[in-house]
Amino acid sequence: MAAWTCTPAPHAAPAAADIHDNDAPGRHASPSRDLAHMAMTPQPTLVFDLDGTLVDTAPDLIDTLNAMLAREGIEPVPFAEARQFIGGGARMLIERGLAAKGRTPAPAETDRLYAAYVSAYEERIADLSRPFPGLEGALDALASRGFCFVVCTNKLERLSVKLLDALDLSHRFAVICGQDTFGVQKPDPRILQATVEAAGGHLRSALMVGDSITDIATARAANVPVIAVDFGYTHTPVAELDPDHVISHFDELPAAVTLVIERARPVAQEP
Repeated sequence: MAAWTCTPAPHAAPAAADIHDNDAPGRHASPSRDLAHMAMTPQPTLVFDLDGTLVDTAPDLIDTLNAMLAREGIEPVPFAEARQFIGGGARMLIERGLAAKGRTPAPAETDRLYAAYVSAYEERIADLSRPFPGLEGALDALASRGFCFVVCTNKLERLSVKLLDALDLSHRFAVICGQDTFGVQKPDPRILQATVEAAGGHLRSALMVGDSITDIATARAANVPVIAVDFGYTHTPVAELDPDHVISHFDELPAAVTLVIERARPVAQEP
């Protein structure tokens, strides 16, 4: 697990947290309703997916996939189609790419292709991948309000760290956790809980930001509110997947975080 120090900005205004009255993973309840139980704490945790949320990694992921397919004598997958295959880790990307070409390899063959893919991808990990517009400004704004940032991804941890290092983003995150960090991956809610706790946080004071049904399902299973970005990698529009809020640019994230919190804040009773 890659870990850095997560410290609130000096004199940061307190941010709302204590989002849940029961954070047991697997309990499906309404995060928005649970926000009504919110209390004030100095450092809530904002949990980010990586591919398709923080960083547009599709060009490098898909170029690596199609180069691998070419070596196997298989026609490339069109970029727009392959973009929708991202989100479940490299093995799932390979399986989806092969299925699109009518191929269903044996497990041993998939293992061979997976090892070759990971090796090739690691060499080009940030050739074309870039943060989505507005990301750093949004992180600056939220850090000034006392938020701690973590990454919870189905990418391998070492590849996640290498990518964020190459983009000079690693220092922004208290921990960076991948599918191999805890031996479970999204949508299993245990990876979300373990990531938050590794940063010294608690699910009561966590919000998730992701781009797919996998992220939304993970958040729901952990009883954590979720903001979805609509510029990521999903075939189904994220607005149809019932997140708590949808944004189309990172410039909208600070206000969206406030809105998700305020939407369910209890209204003071008249005397």
